[in-house]
Amino acid sequence: MPERSDSIESSGTLAAVDVGTNSVHLVVARTTVGGGFEVVTREKEMVRLGSGDADMKLLSTEAVDRAVAALERFRRIADSHGAPLRAVATSAVREATNRDLLLERARTEAGVDIEVVSGTEEARLIHLGVLQSLELFDRRILLCDIGGGSTELLVGERGEVIASTSVKLGAVRLTTRFFGGATLHPSAVSSCRRHVRSTLAAFAKMTRRNGFDVAVGSSGTIEQVLRLARGLAGEEPLRSLNGAALSRKQVRRVVEALVAARREGTTATLVDLDSKREDIILAGALVLEGVFEVLGIKEMVVSEYALREGVFLDTVQRREGGPHLHLRDVARRSVLDMVARTDEDPSHAQHVAHLALGLFDATASRHGLGADARDLLEAGSLLANVGLTISHSRHHQHSYYVIRNTDRLVGFTDSEIETVALIARYHRKSVPKETHPEWAALGEDDRWTVRVAAGILRIAIGMDRSRSRSVTGAAVTDEGDRLVLELLPSSADADLSLERWAVGERSSLLADSLGVPIVVADGDP
Repeated sequence: MPERSDSIESSGTLAAVDVGTNSVHLVVARTTVGGGFEVVTREKEMVRLGSGDADMKLLSTEAVDRAVAALERFRRIADSHGAPLRAVATSAVREATNRDLLLERARTEAGVDIEVVSGTEEARLIHLGVLQSLELFDRRILLCDIGGGSTELLVGERGEVIASTSVKLGAVRLTTRFFGGATLHPSAVSSCRRHVRSTLAAFAKMTRRNGFDVAVGSSGTIEQVLRLARGLAGEEPLRSLNGAALSRKQVRRVVEALVAARREGTTATLVDLDSKREDIILAGALVLEGVFEVLGIKEMVVSEYALREGVFLDTVQRREGGPHLHLRDVARRSVLDMVARTDEDPSHAQHVAHLALGLFDATASRHGLGADARDLLEAGSLLANVGLTISHSRHHQHSYYVIRNTDRLVGFTDSEIETVALIARYHRKSVPKETHPEWAALGEDDRWTVRVAAGILRIAIGMDRSRSRSVTGAAVTDEGDRLVLELLPSSADADLSLERWAVGERSSLLADSLGVPIVVADGDP
């Protein structure tokens, strides 16, 4: 067995493992200069640790074999990246009376020391991970993570846990208890529903007392329910579920479809159902249905980050100190990290973004866009030139590809990433056209955002054409039948002739979008 590396104190690359009831997850990531992290690789293996005993008090030998084999493979992956590994175990191991069997075999055969965490600590770590994927640091969130053996619930704000609990409502656990037979018992669903609701009642009181702004779901079960909901509605699959919303109505429809399919023996035919979750998804969906109804949730936002990302960040915090790892402005930080890695002239990108935001604010009465669109404009401005890492020729198209396919951007939904990518795509050369598939697929609201933002970005780039920061901004006068832009010089003797020309050359997209000519004032007194 290779010698284990325990140099967590010095390594910038770390591996985190979540040993769950249903599956074992690995994430290998490295810290970034902006205070966040970049995922290097991910792995997942279904091991069903919780399948050995109806009360989940015993781990079967077969389940332990599967888990140890997975851990040994994950340790090899971590070693190949020079990453010290930290592993935590949750419900199935936490409750098992023979858990020492797994812990000892993992240590001696796989070279992995497993920490068994409490349900409360599990919820805290999930919370920490979620705050890295969604812009929710300043909002009070209600977090739900449905695992195989338990469901973690938490109310938190600004990185602090206000209330949390771990309840024995896991997809594997409830499947064993209520849906273990080959056929669906007539009373199984109603019995499971009653059990879920009674179990959630105590935390419902805590939730009402503390309140919440937004509900967040962070587990494979919740992601699967969302995929099923979209499939039942005939909607196209999302590339990323991060930030996608799931409604109470959608959950009810999924439960109804799963119950009908189970009775008819057609569960495997459901669109977008992972075959490895086929036998446990009904129980998991009933837990989610109960969470929505008992806790008064109308809509839930999905986070693709959860326990393993929280373990990674907690490890970094222990090493570097401080209660939080720059949890504010997650999305913007990931953009800045990407700019630092891919742009040869990041100061130009930042200045252009500054100019673009000034123009956005100055023309707000014309375009009517809000803060969300402003944030997407900033991201698109900062990332417009990332395609130069591939080639200067058609680098605007390369920028679209890089932004659309990177795994470095967090805190954005799939549709927001598409919008940012298109803003960058249209910062030069061709304007949006129906013959462009990506443009044709956009809805009207997103089209307006892209046209306005790309038009503003083109002008902002012209305002720094010489890359000398000679222009600090623009005074915009709306004369009704035209917009007049007066470029503001950085010094009294600054020569802005090149910038005035460049702005005039690049103003047509915004002018056409707003339906008004844009005129650049000359510099003569």
